[in-house]
Amino acid sequence: MPNPNRGACGFQSTEFEQEYERPSKSELKRQMTVLQKLGEELVNEARDRVKRVPMPEDVRDAILECQQIRDHEGRRRQLQYVGKKMRTLDEEEVAAIQRTIDSWKGLSKADTANMHAMERRRDKLLTDDKALTVLLSENPELDVQHLRTLIRNARKEQAENKPPKAYREIFQILKEIAKKKNGGKKDADEDDVEGDDDE
Repeated sequence: MPNPNRGACGFQSTEFEQEYERPSKSELKRQMTVLQKLGEELVNEARDRVKRVPMPEDVRDAILECQQIRDHEGRRRQLQYVGKKMRTLDEEEVAAIQRTIDSWKGLSKADTANMHAMERRRDKLLTDDKALTVLLSENPELDVQHLRTLIRNARKEQAENKPPKAYREIFQILKEIAKKKNGGKKDADEDDVEGDDDE
């Protein structure tokens, strides 16, 4: 015969329902993963950049230490520790770090676009003689003879499959011109972002 009391707790209560308003385990795990990834992004950045990010000293130290570890397992453990330190930050601190990283990405995109524009201009100088006339009209201070020699040498390098010495030098000249147009100021992060000029 079935027991009528089986499965019944005997009373109804809502006193425990409020406890479940805090984030679920899956939500907490998602938040932890986001912070872990943010920490990893910082570990993969240049040390000088990390030192300028607004964050508590202990978090910065954990990140800088992780950057120096080469051993795979040691680095993995330190990354876990970085993630743990990131979880001690409040929302405003995390937001400030995220804003800084986002600004770097925007800067990187702009720098990459500028670099590609300079590469296209250099290629045009090698294929179209009118491109040199345009460049000289925009920048009359340039040494015409030197530029003509560089263009001639770069064409020769390409034809004979030689190392692109003149080709690179033309790029450096274009880079200097771009820097002067930007008011002569060299961005503090330029070296971090720029990578290798030679494709």
